[in-house]
Amino acid sequence: MSVKTSSLPPVIFTLASARSGTLFLRGLFQKNIRGCVSRHEPFFDWGNPTMFGPAIGDAFAGRLDRIRRRLARKRDYIARHGGVAYLESSHAFLKSAYVAALEFFPDLQLIHLARDPLLVARSESVREQRRLAARAPFHYYKGDDGRPHFCWSLTANEPIYDHFDRERMSLFQKYLIQWIEIENRAMAFLQRHQLRERCFTLDSPRGLNDPETIARMFDFLGLQPRSREIQMGGRRNASLGYTASVDAAGVREWENVWAALPDRYLEIFRHEPYTSFSWNARLRGVQTVLQHAT
Repeated sequence: MSVKTSSLPPVIFTLASARSGTLFLRGLFQKNIRGCVSRHEPFFDWGNPTMFGPAIGDAFAGRLDRIRRRLARKRDYIARHGGVAYLESSHAFLKSAYVAALEFFPDLQLIHLARDPLLVARSESVREQRRLAARAPFHYYKGDDGRPHFCWSLTANEPIYDHFDRERMSLFQKYLIQWIEIENRAMAFLQRHQLRERCFTLDSPRGLNDPETIARMFDFLGLQPRSREIQMGGRRNASLGYTASVDAAGVREWENVWAALPDRYLEIFRHEPYTSFSWNARLRGVQTVLQHAT
């Protein structure tokens, strides 16, 4: 599909899981880049269609016509409202939009945000548990399998989940597996489309809190900050009463997930950028234990 893009400003999407600092990232753009339109997670349409909810089910089922219709409307929205640049700091990209995004945004740029998988999974599972308990409206949609699916997560019908007993899998394990799938999608997307030179990688939260790293990111994206001094700070999408920590049982669940997966899902973590991440020692530790066990 050929799509005219001359009317578009620079468009930036994020390669990330939820709970990885995407809202804080938007705040950095709002504080520092004058004229950049920054959207976090469009959900209620308002002309900028969401790529959550049924869009995730459509991407999984291969209904690309529906994904393309959403992306065409998003492109029109960006053409009208995009300012000097458009950032969408949403974790939806690798859950739905990526299957057709380059047809509509061939010049897109990317920010890869990666955070410790145990902290991501714990935070995501806490969020979903609270919404379940509150019977929150608009948080679930009916999937092709007839089951309710959380609007912000994968369907759990993806092939990576075939290596686990879905009926006995904990919510925490579901999100550990999802994190591995999302990171594999990120690396595959960059490799398949030769986009590594258009992607800036951030180790979250360390990189998000380092002014020098943020300055390099803006320079990489060709964006001029409003002042030499990077303005730090922004809204942290914290969960009340939640502590960002994982107990020994959580670590064991991670080790069990890692041990159950074929090597093709784990190979990426032996290479950059993962080997430079501050939390990568946990991944290396699991690999060492498994190697000794065999």
